[in-house]
Amino acid sequence: MTRRSAAAGATISQVAAAAGVSSATVSRVMNGRATVAPDIADRVRAVAAELRYRPSNSARNLSLGRTGTVALVVPDIANPVFQQVMRGAVDVAEAAEHRVLVAETAGRAEREVEIVREARSRCDAVVLVSPAVPDQELRRLLVEVAPVVLVNRTVPGASAPSVSVDHGLGLHLLVEHLLGLGHRHLAHLAGPATAAASPERERTLQDAVRRWDDVRVTTLAAGSRLADGYAVADDVLETRATAVVAFNDLVAFGVLARLNETGVAVPDDLSVAGFDGIELGSFATPALTTASVDQADLGRRAMTRLLDLVGGRTDGDFGLDVLEPRLLVRSSTGPVPPARRPARPPASRAPRAALEHEPAHWVVEGTGARLHAAGTVLARLNDGSATPKVHSPRPFLHPVHTLAGFPVTASGSVLHRHQNGLSLALPDVDGTNHWGGRTYVDGQGPMLLMDHGRQEVDGLSVDPDGLTLAARVRWTGRGGDVQFVEDRRLGAQVVPEDETWFLHWHSTLVPERDTTLTSPVARGRPGAGYGGIFWRLAPADETTVFTDAGEGEPRVMGSRTPWLAFVRRHGQSLSSVLLVQTTTGDPHPWFARCSDYVAGGPAIAWDAPLVLPAHVPVDLGLTTVVVDRGLDRASAARLADEALARRA
Repeated sequence: MTRRSAAAGATISQVAAAAGVSSATVSRVMNGRATVAPDIADRVRAVAAELRYRPSNSARNLSLGRTGTVALVVPDIANPVFQQVMRGAVDVAEAAEHRVLVAETAGRAEREVEIVREARSRCDAVVLVSPAVPDQELRRLLVEVAPVVLVNRTVPGASAPSVSVDHGLGLHLLVEHLLGLGHRHLAHLAGPATAAASPERERTLQDAVRRWDDVRVTTLAAGSRLADGYAVADDVLETRATAVVAFNDLVAFGVLARLNETGVAVPDDLSVAGFDGIELGSFATPALTTASVDQADLGRRAMTRLLDLVGGRTDGDFGLDVLEPRLLVRSSTGPVPPARRPARPPASRAPRAALEHEPAHWVVEGTGARLHAAGTVLARLNDGSATPKVHSPRPFLHPVHTLAGFPVTASGSVLHRHQNGLSLALPDVDGTNHWGGRTYVDGQGPMLLMDHGRQEVDGLSVDPDGLTLAARVRWTGRGGDVQFVEDRRLGAQVVPEDETWFLHWHSTLVPERDTTLTSPVARGRPGAGYGGIFWRLAPADETTVFTDAGEGEPRVMGSRTPWLAFVRRHGQSLSSVLLVQTTTGDPHPWFARCSDYVAGGPAIAWDAPLVLPAHVPVDLGLTTVVVDRGLDRASAARLADEALARRA
């Protein structure tokens, strides 16, 4: 009998007879109930395995009073966001041997309650995504259809857990990015009036207006679909705003399509940003800057909590699980057009009195970090993981601001998409491009090769005093081999009485093998000795560059001096960025640009290959002094001496 059952599949009666128990006992064991003695349960499971017994799902569900099916109710099944939520939810349900019934409300709040009730009548539980019904009606519905989990909706006092997105944080990241690029008039394309995220986003925008006395936000009613963005694009142009923040990525795509038809250049004439981070955003033309949310993870979390409710694996906690968006800077946003730049300074972001009572401190947030001072953010660290491979992904600081709020860094330039804020970038590490973009080939010029490497952050921590951020960075080559392991430390000090703050960068790189660094100059390209700790600076009305040996790009480029200064004019105001080399030994040559774009940093392999022995640490150091006034040579030299003293 055993052989025949093993081949054909045993019945519950055969398992019961072989184990010397009743069929009811076998049923209780296979359903995971704890009312059977452990030794008997072990014997039943062993016999079931030997006979290859597989309980009937329908019979098991019948005995448990369940269908084995859960419902997922979404507003719009065509929306890629809800498709990703569904994908994550289905993955979790399938792993738990549950089926998923998907129902769509087509965004019609008046039919939502009816559809949810019908779905619940056919299933064991419901995941309800972005419901539009009013709070009071939703509370009653949640009690009626329990167990249920909400996604992207919170209701005070609701008897159901919720998984949601911090929409306020996402919009704050986008607004901060655009203000850092110099934009002061934003067009906000609002979503449907019933969207739960709308009040939170509106509060964030109003907060920006209160904090910046020269910021204007024009809100236009749009919607949530591609056609809505297309339809409202002409109204956006009428506002004369310099940047658009759309309700979601689909609306942003519609705006881009209409702007392309009308000949408006993005981002040269108008910057456009979305929200959600759907996959299509990286394939748009231009690629879309957005606040990205892992929508599949949203679905996974919601389904996990739902199955815990169904299985009784919960303590009745109906709390809120919140996902934080992250900023993805792509090519649809850029500096405000020169003719539209404000002639007066922005409102102070970090008042002196507040700075004296709250020193600067780093805060780790997910895979990135931010530098706080007096309730504002002076700098953000982005891990760079979302950067396309062709731009040599690496961590970078952006945006960075002066204490008065002037933007210091630029990111996503149309001509130099690989230059993002402040980073450590090398053009040639044993044939791997860690700079991004094109590689200079002797006799052929700049060529787009598939030779790009990647820097990955392995871990972030903050020193106990909060002033220094420590990062472990792994450099991988074009073939996936590890080239360097880097210990990076970013220290910060604020001196409010001097309108100044200091950023200390120190990196220790350990080569995994003998490694050669090369610059394009060594390959025959004049004036292209770049490679090292590199600043891509934000545009200003006017910028000058100088060292203690001379002024202007021709005099500065390639000079070996301890410090270099950029002085920038914003209307009637001045700010300065002073770079001070802190590496032991003679200064490296400076790479500095001030004409078609503004950038600079010490170049560690200027005009000849640099060979680094395996496992011998290499130290790189640069202190940057960010000042809300103009510097001359004498004051720059004094600050450079102070920077070295503070670094020591």
